[in-house]
Amino acid sequence: MDRNDNEESSKYLHVEVITISDSKKAAMGEGRDEDKSGKIIQKKLEDAEISSNRVIISDDKAEISKELDKKIYNSEANAVITTGGTGIASRDKTVDVVSEFLDKRISGFGELLRWRSSEEVGGAAVLTRATAGIANQKLVFCLPGSPNSVKTGMDLIAYDLPEILKDIQ
Repeated sequence: MDRNDNEESSKYLHVEVITISDSKKAAMGEGRDEDKSGKIIQKKLEDAEISSNRVIISDDKAEISKELDKKIYNSEANAVITTGGTGIASRDKTVDVVSEFLDKRISGFGELLRWRSSEEVGGAAVLTRATAGIANQKLVFCLPGSPNSVKTGMDLIAYDLPEILKDIQ
C-alpha cells in the first residue's frame, strides 16, 4: 500500500484524544487551554486527514476509566490516544487503567517510542510506561505528556494508522 492509499482510507477514520493532567484540567476550568500535547496529536491527525475530538481530564483513576469506557465502547472512534500519566510517579495512573481495558498489547510501540526518545533525552526515556494495545477492536495508544515525546509518538502513529487498523479488523 502506498502513501496515497493510506491518505484515501484515513478520510474515514476518527480518533478520540484524551489528555490526562490535573494542571491542564484546572487551567481549562479557568478558561485557558494549555494542552500543548493534545493539540500536537490533533494537528498530526489533521495532517494525516484523520478527524479527532479532544477532552482534558484529571489524573484520577475513576475519571480515566469512565472516559475510556465512553471512548472505547460507546463512540464511533477507530482509535483512542491518551497523553499524560505514563510516568512512574504515584499520581501517574493512565497505563494502569488502560491495561484493564486491553484485549491485546502491542509491546513494540512502547519499546520503539522509548528507543527513539532515548536519542533525544538519554536514559530518562526508560521512565515512561508508554504503551499501546487493542480494546474492543479499537487501537489505544498511551503517550507521555511531554510535547517532544508526543511528537515522536505521533510520527510513529499518524500516517500508518489506516494500515494498522486494517490488520485488527
